[in-house]
Amino acid sequence: MKTHESQEMYLETILLLRMRKANVRSVDVVEELGYAKSSVSRAVNLLQSNGFIHIDESGDITLTPEGQKKAEDIYAKHRVFTEAFIKMGAPSDVAEENACRIEHVVSDELFEIIKRYFSIAD
Repeated sequence: MKTHESQEMYLETILLLRMRKANVRSVDVVEELGYAKSSVSRAVNLLQSNGFIHIDESGDITLTPEGQKKAEDIYAKHRVFTEAFIKMGAPSDVAEENACRIEHVVSDELFEIIKRYFSIAD
């Protein structure tokens, strides 16, 4: 299923939060991204209806296998682009900021070429 940039940002954020915390709730996503509760609520409901996340009765958000794969792919792009930009001489904050934008628009084919060129494993 095709995702939009905003959905990808939410999936990546949930993945990163789950790496740091045992339980992730919508309020954690609100705090992490600084978005309005209503925006996060709409996005989380959409991610759930699209089969990317599951929300249990206590509000704990987990990634489905499809959501986990998508989130890991997005985060891999983020890490690779950040590392490539730093290798090119960019300051880490500039590399991070731009990697976060580019990760959502680059094709898988070009991503593989960039990884090979910079000898970066994801």
